Amino acid sequence: MNAADSLKQKAAVAALAYVPESGVVGLGTGSTARFFIEEIARLVRAGRQLRGVATSEQSRTQALQQGIPLLADDEPWDIAVCVDGADEVSADFDLIKGGGAAHTREKIVNRHSRLNVIVVDDSKLSHKLGEKWPVPLEVLPFGLGSTLRLLSDLGVPTVRHKAGQPVLTDSGNRVVDLAAGVIERPRDLDQALRSVPGVVETGLFCGRADVVLVGGPDGVRTLQRA
Repeated sequence: MNAADSLKQKAAVAALAYVPESGVVGLGTGSTARFFIEEIARLVRAGRQLRGVATSEQSRTQALQQGIPLLADDEPWDIAVCVDGADEVSADFDLIKGGGAAHTREKIVNRHSRLNVIVVDDSKLSHKLGEKWPVPLEVLPFGLGSTLRLLSDLGVPTVRHKAGQPVLTDSGNRVVDLAAGVIERPRDLDQALRSVPGVVETGLFCGRADVVLVGGPDGVRTLQRA
């Protein structure tokens, strides 16, 4: 395990303090969430009555392989806590998510959770969003070129590729990364992006983090919204 993964794991373990004795837990997506899912599986094997809601097929596969019972995608969930990672966290507790192309499902689960805990290593902290990451967008493939033309009014859009192939979300849509520079008003940008026809959802999570656990060389810091 490299140094960054070690910090992520420490933050994921610290998130267990927010998990109820029994109930439903939102399972995030990405490298940090992977460690948290491992810890939830350990609690389930020890007898804790926990069920999960997965935010991606990747997290679903891991949870089922490790014995975590999951609720159906179309249930009216009552999620006690969702634990997820982030690509960037601002001083105002706003987030950029979507490095794992799961931000739409993550945002849905986030919205239906009573408490949202974000686990990151200290490299993910910024003063303002956009200092380190572009904004991921889930975009319909239909009319993609025209959608990109509209998005160019708000930044520089790039269709994400991996190994020469376009990256697809679990719903079969494209991922577009919008370089918008330092974002002074994330809520306004989020609203403007979602008003573009063809944009399914953005990776801007404004006001959606209750607690941020930051793994660093000196341990895990807890940042909490006032």
